[in-house]
Amino acid sequence: MRRSGLPMLFSHLMAPTRPFDPLRGPPKIFDRGAVRCHRDRAAAKLSKYDFLIREVADRLADCLLDIKRDFPVALDLGCHGGQLARILAGRGSISKLVQCDLSVAMLSRVEGLRLVADEETLPFADQSFDLVLSVLSLHWVNDLPGCLAQIRRTLKPDGLFLGAIMGGGTIDELRQALLTAEIETLGGASPRVSPFVDAHDAGALMQRVGFALPVVDTERIVLSYEDPFAMMAELRGLGESNAVVERQSSFTRRALMASAARHYHTKHAGEDGRIPATFQIITLSGWAPHDSQQRPLQRGSGRTPLSDVLE
Repeated sequence: MRRSGLPMLFSHLMAPTRPFDPLRGPPKIFDRGAVRCHRDRAAAKLSKYDFLIREVADRLADCLLDIKRDFPVALDLGCHGGQLARILAGRGSISKLVQCDLSVAMLSRVEGLRLVADEETLPFADQSFDLVLSVLSLHWVNDLPGCLAQIRRTLKPDGLFLGAIMGGGTIDELRQALLTAEIETLGGASPRVSPFVDAHDAGALMQRVGFALPVVDTERIVLSYEDPFAMMAELRGLGESNAVVERQSSFTRRALMASAARHYHTKHAGEDGRIPATFQIITLSGWAPHDSQQRPLQRGSGRTPLSDVLE
C-alpha cells in the first residue's frame, strides 16, 4: 500500500521550537546528525533486526496494562518503525496515538498521526498529552534531564510518562573486547561504545525534573549470536551504530576487529561456541503532579513511637 505524506497534527498540540543556546546548552556527547543518518539507513530493513525493540515494547505495553485508566491522547517518542503502536493496537486504553521520530525514513513506514521531531527539542505545547511513551530512543539524547523536563511539560496534570532506555550494563562484553583489542594493537583506546545512564542516576533525574511517584526498574535481556560480527551487524541494522562525537572518524583496521572478536569469544563464548550480548533495560515511570495523588506525610507527623513497633 502506498503511503501518503505525513499528516498534519492538530494545531493545539504544536508550539514554536525553542532555539538552542550554545552558551547554556549541555555538552555534546552524541552527534545527533549521525543518529539520524543511522536510523535513516536502518529503516528499510529494520524488521529483520527489530527483535529487541519489539521485546522491550511488549514489556512496556504490559506495564501499561497494569494501570487501570484511559489515556485519550498519547505520544510515542522515538517510535522507530511503529513497533509499539502495533503492539498497543486494540488494547483500548489509548484513543489517539501520535508517533514521532528523528528519522523521516523511519516515519515513512508508520501509519497514522506522525511527525518528524527531535527528542531534544519537543515541538509540543504544554499539557498536550495524557501519556508519553518511549522505547529505546532516549539513550541517544545529549541532555537527558532537559528531555525529561520537556516530557514533563507536555503532560497534562496526572499524565503518565513510561519509557525504556538502555542502561549502564549494556553490551559490556563488546566494550571490554574492544578496549582490550585497542590497547593490544594500538597502544590506546577510543570511545567505540556509547556511554549509558546508570539506573540510580535515572531515578534521581526523574525526581529532579518534578515527576511525582517516580519508579525505576531494571532488567537484563541477554541475546545470543554466532559471533561478534553478527551482533554488530544487528546493532547496525537497528540504527544503533556508534554516534559518539569523539568517535574515530577513520575506518577501523581489520586487525583490531579480529583481535576484538578473538577476545570476545575467548572470554564470553558458551559451550556451543555462541557469544552473549547483554542489554540492561531501565524502565522509567512518573506522573505529572496532581492534587489527587498520594503524598508522603510531613516529617515528624507520625503518631506511633518507633519503640512500639520494634517491641
